[in-house]
Formats: sequence, structure tokens, C-alpha cells
Amino acid sequence: MNLDNVCLFALNASRIFAERVTRHLGIALAGHEERSFEDGEHKSRPLASVRGRDVFVIQSLYGDHQQSVNDKLCRLLFFLGALRDASASCVTAVVPYLCYARKDQKSQPRDPVTTRYVAALFEAVGADRILTMDVHNLAAYQNAFRCRTDHLEAALLFVEHFAALLAADEIVVLSPDAGGVKRAEKFRVALSRRLGRAIAGGFMEKYRARGVVSGDTLIADVKNSSVIIIDDLISSGATIARAAAACRAAGARRVYAAASHGLFAGDANAILRAAAIDRIAVTDTVPPLRLDATLVEEKLTVLDSTRLFATAIERIHAGGSIVELLES
Repeated sequence: MNLDNVCLFALNASRIFAERVTRHLGIALAGHEERSFEDGEHKSRPLASVRGRDVFVIQSLYGDHQQSVNDKLCRLLFFLGALRDASASCVTAVVPYLCYARKDQKSQPRDPVTTRYVAALFEAVGADRILTMDVHNLAAYQNAFRCRTDHLEAALLFVEHFAALLAADEIVVLSPDAGGVKRAEKFRVALSRRLGRAIAGGFMEKYRARGVVSGDTLIADVKNSSVIIIDDLISSGATIARAAAACRAAGARRVYAAASHGLFAGDANAILRAAAIDRIAVTDTVPPLRLDATLVEEKLTVLDSTRLFATAIERIHAGGSIVELLES
């Protein structure tokens, strides 16, 4: 594919991820400058001409030890605006993990709907398109943005991983709450097709009120089975750990967890170390920088999503289908 008119940037916080994307594409990252000033302000600018070019900018929006999620969001927005001012033909923000996607509705009076505000910020600086993976609520994401949106899914990465790992096992795919049933069901169907046999499904009862989680009913027969608990993200790990404990109590032989984004915030180290989980699979949209190295080695498998993003970039540039990519 001819990518001569493509210009690919990565802000410094996502450079390692982006370099793996460029290796799949066979092109180099374009040069840019990021400067910080004494008062905390900063600027970013492209060092290559983008006039009339199809420009993609990679920046995953999670907080780390150097920059908060808000720092990264602000830097990305300003850089997108600079590209638009420099006469780029089309500007696509490639955001492997999209921040604030969980705050997509009013859960109590006078609550913000932050997903919609973030969408407005991207539009205000001239972003033509957003490419991300496995947002918390796909309908809310698609409705929040007025510019074009593309949405990748990690399901096929997990299908290949677990098909190799559990080929001979009786498997149950479990959603840790009723809200994730559609996601779990889609994964269950894909894994069943891949293995050529029926796989059972189920979900955990879960209620949340003022930060307190309740409900302990397991809607699944997991006895003597290997259970895969699948979700869009793991934050502290409490939801996954709770579901794993219920599966063990019900006689599960093994318990695995899978989530597209591993944030591992708060007490994740203590919660996941004590959890009745054999292994956890996540993608590389967020590096496991908050987890202890021993826990990463003992329990974590990180799947590479960069080829998926590279292929999506090729298809967007060529006017190809993202839907076909997800079904292949």
C-alpha cells in the first residue's frame, strides 16, 4: 500500500507503542518538538511539513508517573490544533486508551457527562477522526462525537490467546456484571467458532451505590471448568477478584481474566495478588507500570495490539473497512 502521503506522529509518552506500529507499516515516525516551560506550560509542534498530508497522531490517554491523564490530553489537543493550523489535509487522533470514557451518563443529580465534553474538545481543535479501542460504552462514544469515529476490539486477540491456552478444557465465559453481557457474549461466540465447539456463558450479579458494590449471585455453572472473566478494563481489580472468588467457590478448576486495558490503579497490587485468578491477559494500550514486577511475571500476559492499529491506519488512509478488519 502507498503510504507516501501519510505522516505519523507520536507524542513522547506513547513513543514506544508508536514505534511498534510504524514497524508494521514500514514507515518512520515524523519528527516533533515538545517543550516545557518554568511555569508548567508547554508546547508541541511538528518538525515535518504536514501541508496536504493525511496525519495520524498516537497518544494513549492514561496517567503515569511523569504525566497525569489531563497533561496527556491537553498536550494531544494542542498538538492536533497545531497540525490543523499547519494545513494538514486530515488529522486523526489514534488513542489506544481513551480517558473519561466511563463517565458517559449522569449517575446522580448535577453530574457531568465528561465523555461528551472530551469529544467537544477534540472537535474544537479540528480533529477529523478518532481511532480507539474497546471504550466502556460504544453507543455513548459514537453519540458523543460529531467527527468520525472508529472503534477497534481486542476480542480476536483474546480468542487466539485462549484458544491456544485452553483448547482441551471445558470453558465458561463470564461477564463480571450484567452490563458487560453483550461484550462477553460476542467473545464467547467468537471463541466457540474458533474452537469448533459450544462454550457456556454467564454473568455475576453486581450493584453499585455510592461507591459500594453488592450482589454475589453467580449466574453460571462453572464446576470443573476453566472460566474466562472478560471486561473492557481492570482498574483496581476488585470487580474481577470478586467474580473470581465466586467462581472458585462454585467449583471452577481454573480462573482467567481478560481486559483490553489494564489500568491497575489504587490497591490493584494487593487485590490481584490475593485474587483467585490463575492469569490475567491485557493488551498493551496501557503498560502495567503500577504493578509490582513479581506480580507481572506471575500473573500477567500482555498481548500486542500494534499490528491491529497499524492495519486500521492503513485502511483509514485507503478508505477501507474497519468492520471487515474486526471480523477477519
